[in-house]
Amino acid sequence: MKRFFPLLLGFLLAASCKPAAERLQTGDLIFVGIPADYSLDKDSMDSAITQATGGNTDLNRIHTAIAEVDAEGRTWIIDATIKHGVDRHPLDTFLRDFTLRDGSRPVFEVKRLKDDSHAAACVENAKKYLGRPYDTHFSPTDEALYCTELVWLSYLDADGKPLFQAAPMNFKNERGEFPLYWQQLFARLGEPIPQDLPGTNPQAMSQEPCLRPVAVELVRE
Repeated sequence: MKRFFPLLLGFLLAASCKPAAERLQTGDLIFVGIPADYSLDKDSMDSAITQATGGNTDLNRIHTAIAEVDAEGRTWIIDATIKHGVDRHPLDTFLRDFTLRDGSRPVFEVKRLKDDSHAAACVENAKKYLGRPYDTHFSPTDEALYCTELVWLSYLDADGKPLFQAAPMNFKNERGEFPLYWQQLFARLGEPIPQDLPGTNPQAMSQEPCLRPVAVELVRE
């Protein structure tokens, strides 16, 4: 019996030292990832993004969203999608919208600014763009915004400079060809595919050195 109590005490102390589960914070970024072996409709936008930006990885990130936690502890998502444009909606709506067609969930990868002292200000910046349409043109000069373009414009340092890097956009697949989706989309828009114009994408943004991963499980509220 005497041996039992020290063991029990040690167990309780170890349990009390176990780190608490991470929770979403205002300013966290949520990257939506599709496993590389998941079959997307070959002519969908998600498939076209995957072909152009997936690279050599087991996870193809196709979307980026901004998290906001209000004073009551409710989680809101600010992002730019074809369905909603630039919008602020509950986490439940976001999780429902990104449920895969077979009923499963994609990978939700949460990353946080290593220096998050300006995170709340970045979210307020994002709110200035609410109501704008989704940028199907992927143009850096129009009023419409796509998902990472919203983040790029909103996440600024103390000097007002973007925290994330823009780079020449790529719409070609690994064979150097434009997927049919992009060909059809820009033909309908009457515009050339904006290959090599400055822009951003979820895959590259997720790897920016200013971010760190956090282990957060997204659950319906």
